[in-house]
Amino acid sequence: MNLLGALARVGSLTMVSRILGFIRDAIIARAFGAGMATDAFFVAFKLPNLLRRIFAEGAFSQAFVPILAEYKQTRSPEATQAFVQHVAGMLTFALTLITAIGILAAPWIITASAAGFLKHPDKFALSVELLKVVWPYILLISLSSFVGSILNTYHKFSIPAFTPTLLNISFIVFALWLAPYFDPPVMALAWAVFVGGLLQLVFQLPWLFKLGFLKMPKLSFHDPAVNRVMKQMAPALLGVSVAQISLVINTIFASFLQSGSVSWMYYADRLMELPTGVLGVALGTILLPTLSKHVASKNTAEFSNLLDWGLRLCMLLALPAAVALAVLSFPLIATLFMYRQFTLFDAQMTQTALIAYSIGLLGMIVVKVLAPGFYASQDIRTPVRIAIFSLVATQLMNLAFIGPFKHAGLALSIGLGACLNAGLLYILLRKKGLYRPGKGWRAFLLKLAAALVIMGGGLWLVQDYLQLQWAQVNGWQRVLQLSGLIALGVVLYFGSLAALGFRPRDFKRSEH
Repeated sequence: MNLLGALARVGSLTMVSRILGFIRDAIIARAFGAGMATDAFFVAFKLPNLLRRIFAEGAFSQAFVPILAEYKQTRSPEATQAFVQHVAGMLTFALTLITAIGILAAPWIITASAAGFLKHPDKFALSVELLKVVWPYILLISLSSFVGSILNTYHKFSIPAFTPTLLNISFIVFALWLAPYFDPPVMALAWAVFVGGLLQLVFQLPWLFKLGFLKMPKLSFHDPAVNRVMKQMAPALLGVSVAQISLVINTIFASFLQSGSVSWMYYADRLMELPTGVLGVALGTILLPTLSKHVASKNTAEFSNLLDWGLRLCMLLALPAAVALAVLSFPLIATLFMYRQFTLFDAQMTQTALIAYSIGLLGMIVVKVLAPGFYASQDIRTPVRIAIFSLVATQLMNLAFIGPFKHAGLALSIGLGACLNAGLLYILLRKKGLYRPGKGWRAFLLKLAAALVIMGGGLWLVQDYLQLQWAQVNGWQRVLQLSGLIALGVVLYFGSLAALGFRPRDFKRSEH
């Protein structure tokens, strides 16, 4: 299997999902506006979506994939199938229990997560009804993640990478065409979540069947391998929760600043999600099962070589993304957001947040490469401790930066905290002997630096020379200008790398 090709496929599919997410948000805003009904839906969807991020997409795969890879490498197919059946049984049992409790406790959940709604009985009642429809999404998306983890372990990366698009498609279909058939219409969004979760699960089942894993779950409370997964999940849950806690704390800080600060950070973060999702998530998805295979076969040299490949590729693609986000920050924001109620001042404030975020983009993506090195070794506690330390450091930086830099200081703290996290992961991987850098890093970084200077300097000079207008022109002209700048940046960067001797074949890597 060509890992570079797999990364391109997963990254492309993730890009499609992110673009559909932007379209989804625009359609929902246009169809439902902002008011009581949308407030009720976003509150109802917030907790299941948060649990999905913590449980389904983070903690479970980190605990399950390394043990599944170990079984695949060292046990018979029958033993591996039995292990998957037992994990499926325990997972289904626990999720069904959580789903039933959530539906029954819907009024109390809304009270705890949106106490202000108690003053508005209609909004509160609507939120409760929406939550009852949305809550089973936790069961569906967690099982979908379970199936996706199996497919990733067997190098079927494209299928799980495509499935998130089905939720966005469900939202778009329900919002555009089915909302009039619901009373109230916003209930269509809740059913869109339910149907989207169901589609994501069902879509992957044929490929699970081809691998021989589509069998009835078996519930066993005494299976030692299942207990290993559950024990690994406890610290993994804490580690994944740290990132979400950090976002909540930063929102609290921002709520004390000038009105609009929360929104400026939100829009800047939306732009940051594109490279972190397309590159960071894609790399993490590919590396975890492959690294786990090398751990199971005790091939430490290949383990280290794979981490080295991931880091070089990360530097090659993340650094130009960071430079481009900073140099093209205003053109990006003006083209995507600066319309109607989103003023020039809003664009300028969002720009400062985006530039601050871009400083830490490399750290945010490198974490996705280095953390799987520990997860694959079934050492979840070390990255969790580092994440907690980084969280504390981030809050101290918030206190230091919020005074002079306001909301941009909060964005800078998140980026620097990610860089600290990545740096500590790197140091401990070296210290534990899990990673040894390959040859040629100094020359590699010098050539990258030269290409980045040419690209960044070229984009800055062209903007200064042409005196491009953004506020006074229509949307299509902004799109054309931005597209031209992006194309120029791509030509300058990859043209410089080619002149310096870089070739795509140098980054190919095959795994069997």
